[in-house]
Amino acid sequence: MSSWQDEPHLDIIPRTVEEAARIGAVTAPTTDFNAPERFEQKTGGAATTRYLDTADAFSQFSANMPFESELKFKVGNGIFRKLWVGAPSSTKGSDGLGPLYNARSCQNCHIKDGRGHLPENPDDSRVSALLRLSIPGGGGQLLIPDYIPTMPEPVYGGQLQDLALEGYLAEGSIEIEWSAFPVTLADGSVVELRKPLFRIEGYRYGAPQDGLMMSPRVTPQMIGLGLLESVPAADILALADPGDSDGDGISGRPNIVWSDEFGRPLLGRFGLKAGKPTIREQSAKAFADDMGLSTPLFPGPSGECTPVQADCLNATAGQEPGIRDGLEVDGQALDLVTFYARNLAVPERRNLDDPAVLRGKEIAYSIGCTSCHNPKFVTHRLNGQVEQSFQLIWPYTDMLLHDMGDGLADNRPESRATGREWRTAPLWGITLNRQVTGVENYLHDGRARSLIEAILWHGGEAQAARDAVVGLSTEDRKALLAWLESL
Repeated sequence: MSSWQDEPHLDIIPRTVEEAARIGAVTAPTTDFNAPERFEQKTGGAATTRYLDTADAFSQFSANMPFESELKFKVGNGIFRKLWVGAPSSTKGSDGLGPLYNARSCQNCHIKDGRGHLPENPDDSRVSALLRLSIPGGGGQLLIPDYIPTMPEPVYGGQLQDLALEGYLAEGSIEIEWSAFPVTLADGSVVELRKPLFRIEGYRYGAPQDGLMMSPRVTPQMIGLGLLESVPAADILALADPGDSDGDGISGRPNIVWSDEFGRPLLGRFGLKAGKPTIREQSAKAFADDMGLSTPLFPGPSGECTPVQADCLNATAGQEPGIRDGLEVDGQALDLVTFYARNLAVPERRNLDDPAVLRGKEIAYSIGCTSCHNPKFVTHRLNGQVEQSFQLIWPYTDMLLHDMGDGLADNRPESRATGREWRTAPLWGITLNRQVTGVENYLHDGRARSLIEAILWHGGEAQAARDAVVGLSTEDRKALLAWLESL
């Protein structure tokens, strides 16, 4: 086994031969669509929380969490929601923000632990959307096969910071122009798709280097992350078919990424291109890039500041000897946020036995949706993580990279992910974001305003499934959407 397939972030109890056989039988795709499968309502296994018809649907903790861990979750939530301020400040527990940043708190981006959204007009907030930046080149990575060399843009870094503390210049602003075009379905219905064109307005530190690659991102929902982190790497890799050996047109590949936490390559699991291997590392990187806060993994107090931004590099840091281990976010705070993110629970399914939902499930399986949106996994048996240990989960993702075609391409590689590849998004709780945040949007940049729009943007490996949806009868299309809404 290659070292990048190791899972040093987990304390694993190996499966027995008998367990592996049972798991294989349980996770095999169903062929019976006359009734719900056993345990299907509990999307996140025993960690599944009851469905709430409020904006708090994504903010519940794992239902199997021991009582003594609830305080840890709530303190982690407090740090996740904390509004950070610039240094120096009298509030020494909350200073160190920026001076260039994208948000003042984690919750600002992950609205009520759900998705962010694009601004619909010039006055809308941009705080839950951002632009990743890079240019071709930089050093290679011999330990990562098929690694695509890129480097942060020398002037603006790896991410555009569009906010700044008083006395500092934000790097620029994100501007969006929309174009629209119709798609006609087989029953004569017309769906209007909209495509965003992103640009940076008002470069404050000079022109960027030639070859700038920009990738717009809307923050994803937070539920079920700990369960996805606990899926065995071997089970994810068993779904990969990089050469399309079975000829079904689907060729999922794992992203292999460098882990700053462990100092070696690991399987990528988190982020829209599976660019981070663990929740802890993903959280630490967000503290650094989004808020300019130092952590044990990224101890530099200047966040994303580049050598061109001398004022930013020389700004007063929120690091004082003897306070927070000399960091802005110390190890204990990072661990509490990680625990919080790991235990945001998945709500239970609704309407499982509705005939339309069952018919929609059958359609999804028959037209190939589950070739990428893999229905089921069983997580590792774990020491010290009862909430995630040995759970049958239904995330509807394979956590692999897939070529999604020109329409969704950002043309910006990330480790070994190409500019056309994206990690399969989990489908659990997919339509509840409208309830949680008040905005319905889908895909990496939030361009799709409905499920049917999101489906119609699928191309590349998903083109055949997308075309099958276009050809559905009105009744069958409604059934498919009813199934998705039940997730």
